[in-house]
Amino acid sequence: MGNCCSCFKVPPPSPTTDQSAVPEIKEDTMEMRRLFPSHQYTMGPLTSIDSRANGNKKSPATNLSGLNNVGSDNCGSVQVVQNNLRLSKAFYARLPPLGRSTTFNSGNTNADCDKQMRELSDAKLNGLFDQYKDPHEDIILEDGIERLCDDLQLSPDDFKVLVLAWKLDAEQMCQFTRQEFVNGLKLLKVDSIRGVQLRLPEVVQELTVNGDLFKDLYRFTFRFGLDVTSGQRILPVDMAIVLWRLVFTIREPPLLSRWLAFLENHHVRGIPRDTWNMFLNFAEVIGSDLGSYDDAEAWPSLFDDFVEYENDQMNQNITKDDIIKDSITNKD
Repeated sequence: MGNCCSCFKVPPPSPTTDQSAVPEIKEDTMEMRRLFPSHQYTMGPLTSIDSRANGNKKSPATNLSGLNNVGSDNCGSVQVVQNNLRLSKAFYARLPPLGRSTTFNSGNTNADCDKQMRELSDAKLNGLFDQYKDPHEDIILEDGIERLCDDLQLSPDDFKVLVLAWKLDAEQMCQFTRQEFVNGLKLLKVDSIRGVQLRLPEVVQELTVNGDLFKDLYRFTFRFGLDVTSGQRILPVDMAIVLWRLVFTIREPPLLSRWLAFLENHHVRGIPRDTWNMFLNFAEVIGSDLGSYDDAEAWPSLFDDFVEYENDQMNQNITKDDIIKDSITNKD
């Protein structure tokens, strides 16, 4: 009943030094020195911890060994615990950071995002394809291409439509497969009609300044004009004339009109691939007057016939001019 707080106080520890705790203090000190080589730890600061508690000066062994004793002076215990916490914080602050998986996680996140973007893009492109595909076949046929051209505000025989077919790497004229359509628009980096409308003029501009690109388009045009279902290997002349006019919408050679007139006025069975491909070189190398043409070179025989025809036409024109001049001179 009459117990007061002083009854629960533990008497102050005896000044006798607990020798068993000294090795532990030394080992702790050595460990601190190993972890913190830039700090000098001595027994001095440890000895002075809580030296003022209860007005008694305590030995280092007494201070450290009595921290966890039940009923010990709490003022001194709190002070030492706070110092230990500060040392712990300093210790962990100097530890190297744990290996993080941020890059790995970020890579996974980016890969997931890329996958999602591809899936979204594929879904959008396939949806766009479905708007124009034939109701009975998984392919865009002539009717669908006409509707596609209407939406692009282009005529089916527009040069840009040929450029689009080239970029889609279409196997056959008047049809686009799903794979051609989706993969081709991916290469163009567009997924909408508006995107195609904006991208095609840029591709045309590239073709006007890049000869290698135009050469690739030119060679594609021959293959595009063939009827692959029947195994056709030679372009009919009327188809070749149409395609020559179309592909040379840009970069037209000076002798193109005379070449096409020659084909229209002469019976030619068809245009083989080699003749088609070599005409681009022929048009670039031979001048408009055909003066540099050498029939000893390995040109297709059709080119020999064309140059001979043109020379005959030129000679006939010269003869007619001479006759007219002579007649005028005789009258005078």
